[in-house]
Amino acid sequence: MRKTITCLSRRLSLLLLSSLIIGYHANASSHREAPLISHDPLADNTDVYAFRSPDDTSTVTIIANFIPLQLPEGGPNYYNFGPNVRYEIHIKNKATTSGDDITYRFTFSQVNEDPTTFFNIRLGKQNLKTTYTVQKSMDGGMSFTTILTNGIVPPPNIGPRSIDSAGIGLGTSYNNLMQAAIATATSSEKIFCGQVDDPFFVDIGGASDLGNFRPTYNANNNNTVAPPKDGLSRVNVHSIALKIPINMLQKDGKMTSQATSILDGDFVIGVWASASRPQIRTRDANTGMTNYSGDYVQVSRLGMPLTNEVVIPIGMKDKWNTVKTNSPAEAQFSMFFKNPELALYMDDSQLGSAVPALNALRIQSHSLGSTPGTGFDFRNGKPGLFPLKGTPALNGTALSEAAFGAYLLPDAMSPRAVDLLPIFMTGVPNLPPYQLATGKPANNPLAAGKPFINNFLPTFGDMLRLNMAVPVTPRNDPKFSSLGLVQAAVLGLTDATYGSTAIQFIPNMDGFPNGRRLEDDVTTIELQAVGGVVLAAIGLYYDDYNPNGGSGVTQNLLNVLSFNAGPQQNDTTFRVSFPYEQTPWRGFDYTMQPKF
Repeated sequence: MRKTITCLSRRLSLLLLSSLIIGYHANASSHREAPLISHDPLADNTDVYAFRSPDDTSTVTIIANFIPLQLPEGGPNYYNFGPNVRYEIHIKNKATTSGDDITYRFTFSQVNEDPTTFFNIRLGKQNLKTTYTVQKSMDGGMSFTTILTNGIVPPPNIGPRSIDSAGIGLGTSYNNLMQAAIATATSSEKIFCGQVDDPFFVDIGGASDLGNFRPTYNANNNNTVAPPKDGLSRVNVHSIALKIPINMLQKDGKMTSQATSILDGDFVIGVWASASRPQIRTRDANTGMTNYSGDYVQVSRLGMPLTNEVVIPIGMKDKWNTVKTNSPAEAQFSMFFKNPELALYMDDSQLGSAVPALNALRIQSHSLGSTPGTGFDFRNGKPGLFPLKGTPALNGTALSEAAFGAYLLPDAMSPRAVDLLPIFMTGVPNLPPYQLATGKPANNPLAAGKPFINNFLPTFGDMLRLNMAVPVTPRNDPKFSSLGLVQAAVLGLTDATYGSTAIQFIPNMDGFPNGRRLEDDVTTIELQAVGGVVLAAIGLYYDDYNPNGGSGVTQNLLNVLSFNAGPQQNDTTFRVSFPYEQTPWRGFDYTMQPKF
């Protein structure tokens, strides 16, 4: 009897241990934004980028970054990709299929070339030398084909003796190491995996202090008490970068020369990245070695930037990371886009006075109405455009019941289902009212206007959506802007060059949220979007607009457009060729960095 009880006790203990381990991993993107994944940095997504390659516009570059906040001098045990992590990049190009249409899976291995030293590099050998394998699936992950083996991950950029010195070190430049690490898969994609400068820029300290952003000085923000600080300045990250021919990503194998227009919806892709770990982790009491077993479970994911950081509340962040994009479970998070918390701090009837840094951002409370209580109210819990639901005025628009009205106008208390929800979860179609106010009759945002976006992929899920038919804005174009699609809208509304209602390329139409370029200031763009700037761009003007005659470019709109979240560019340059991200900061002299 005692033996039976002892065995039962051991089984229960093992079951409890397994449950704790499973819970730790399965309920664990961006920079430490979820509680559990912050304890597992090797599996933590930081950012996803997708853009037409500026030096080779027949291709698209997709970048997924992992392992946040790496100090360059973090020796003797430097960061590297985890050998017990599946890193995956997921691509959707069809709305008629379930799951991924293309999946790239990366797995990493390490070899200790010289176990007799505590140095990471000595006498031309590395500790630990990392290689990787890439597999590709075209059937939703049912089967995978190996397209690259023994890919090279450059070592950390430790310092001049370790990297540059002949004999004692590797005897080469770090730029040479990066160039040599660019591989070509058997299916023709170019691939780079390795450490780089973190290209994201954001005032983490200010944002985390109850939204205490520190915008750079402007006429509408003259009481800034401290300069903004890029919390990611001079830190590194690990990057997986793919350069893929567009015809391999387009659902029918077409190149952009075959597109019907620069907004052809057949060229829209959705991109997200994830990291998965084995279900069970145990540690050997004698050797200290960790063993992994069981099925792989997703512990981290990322599509649109800052979603889990600033949209999903802290009690749901770990759960968010376990849910696969394009799964029915994702619908449970839609409430946070329909009434986002950040909007409360842009509403003086709620918590607007609590965050002075956001004073320039105020959501429309009576758009197109001459007095409060009239027009359309987009503050949290208000009806937004719902009073129009089911009326003939919506015929021919995306808001009609015959189109997407059930989704975009679900009830009288979800005002941002009309703009933020599609921006984050479906993309935006080239249909009224989602066209610029340019060419629309006064006070009629439902009319046809100037097309400027179509990244609509009607598969509900958190993906970075890119219309690959949209031309590239050259990085040296005087109209190039880190404000992406917001700046394209400004040009389309104010520059006579773009005054017609015809489809034409406006600089920065290839910017976030139509994909994401390395240069895009996504923090400012997303805060402006929460502040209603997209609504104003399509003709739902701010409250100081005079519906009896006046311009939509009002002081409230100028306040929103002049707002910035602090850092507006990366702390170093970008490379002009793949992988475009800059060499990692050096541990020995991290205030200096070669630029190529």
